[in-house]
Amino acid sequence: MLEFAQSLRWQDIFDIMIVSFIIYRIMLLIRGTRAVQMLIGIVVLIMLYFAARELEFLTLYWLLGTFLSSIFLIIIIIFQRDIRRALTQVGRQTTFSKPQENMVPILLEIVRAAQQMAQRKIGGLIVIERETGLNDYIESAHDLDAIVSRQLLVSIFQTTAPLHDGAVIIHNDRISSAGALLPLTRNPYVSKQLGTRHRAAIGLSEETDAVIIVISEETQKISLVQHGAITSGLDENALRNQLDAIFTPKENIPPLLWKNWLNK
Repeated sequence: MLEFAQSLRWQDIFDIMIVSFIIYRIMLLIRGTRAVQMLIGIVVLIMLYFAARELEFLTLYWLLGTFLSSIFLIIIIIFQRDIRRALTQVGRQTTFSKPQENMVPILLEIVRAAQQMAQRKIGGLIVIERETGLNDYIESAHDLDAIVSRQLLVSIFQTTAPLHDGAVIIHNDRISSAGALLPLTRNPYVSKQLGTRHRAAIGLSEETDAVIIVISEETQKISLVQHGAITSGLDENALRNQLDAIFTPKENIPPLLWKNWLNK
């Protein structure tokens, strides 16, 4: 034991710490997803491979060996969604945040629109882009490039409007597109009571850092989704406070600014 401690270099310590951190982050990333069951299945196959070699089950040993020889390619194919999400998170943490300028009036219009839609039983899906670009979803939607306003948001999601089924994406402080199709979450632990809009919001939030607001036409509830987590049952004040905390640094906002805007 003493000899081992003496032969241990500082590089070895940092190497172990880095690998441990990577494993820890991977465990956090796949926790609560189907990837856990897939990973367990791969571990079981590896155990069967070594058991078949010891027991001299030649056919099974050859079959598993052929399968596991491409294990890295198999892992990339199976976990491509999780790998993409992990790389996106790493990219967000190693880049500078985009400045959120003049967000108060934009957030206010979104809050007022959400409240009005909830009262009128109009369903809606509003996506606010942050650091992770949403060009893949913007390009497949209908271009608008309009000023963010309560009237426009409500009119887009009217049931008679042609774009009401998709999502509105707010990019560079403007309504960039409408009718956007978002990826549905594959998390098996998501409540079965949540509809397609909520599942699409969670799915996008699992892959990006976007903030998504969902208005349910059935329950008249407003929900906010971010990083795969959903907060439901928000009223106008609660939604305003949530968006305020996310987008606007406290030191840059006079405490009565929201109230002044509301009184206009």
